[in-house]
Amino acid sequence: MSVRDAEVPRPRALFIAGDSTASQKYADAAPETGWGMALPFFLDGSTEVVNHAVNGRSTRTFLDEGRFDAILAAVRPGDLLLVQFGHNDQSDDPNRQTDPWSVYQDNLRAYVEGARSRDAVPVLATSVERRQFDASGTALRTLGAYPEAMREVAKETGVPLLDIEDASLALWQELGPEATKEYFHWTATARDNTHFNPPGAIAVARLVARALLRAELLAPGEVRRLDDAVPAGWITWPEAEEV
Repeated sequence: MSVRDAEVPRPRALFIAGDSTASQKYADAAPETGWGMALPFFLDGSTEVVNHAVNGRSTRTFLDEGRFDAILAAVRPGDLLLVQFGHNDQSDDPNRQTDPWSVYQDNLRAYVEGARSRDAVPVLATSVERRQFDASGTALRTLGAYPEAMREVAKETGVPLLDIEDASLALWQELGPEATKEYFHWTATARDNTHFNPPGAIAVARLVARALLRAELLAPGEVRRLDDAVPAGWITWPEAEEV
């Protein structure tokens, strides 16, 4: 029997590889909230959320820093790996930036192949949209070619796709320019149209949970509260861990 076979049983895990829109935030960043912090509110407990998303990372830097290696060391057969990158792949910083139709797609394939090498289930999720409207109040797409490049990789590799870009864009359009301010990190000192406050993180996490259900990655009994209010007060920000 291998060491891996002898591991203590645990619930199925849903690992998140992503950027600041999903990541765990700490007390020094409150009320900024990543949607990964709210996702457990919509799961019944049979699937554990393991959030490896980190601020400022792209498909490139997450790999280069060994963060995907850490996931591969922990993932077990049957676990889910949800991959959502794009915001920082757009960056002007050459250390983070990737071309959507070459390096970005190659990196996505590396995540897919890595998950499958561990008998885990890879899931690609297009990036959540920013809050940007034109003068007529139409919600705008800001993510360039990256969502379409991801859709192409998902089709090519037979990986489930959660189209969070489309879902979030529709939500921002429904809410409109003023109401969406209540979902993003707008404070007395910040006008942030990329990152979320607790209501925004909860709303996006609900989109992700619904998409997981539609893709049959979660069964109906494994999700909860999809149509219920989730209080913003459920979000908490722990103190940052000392390194």
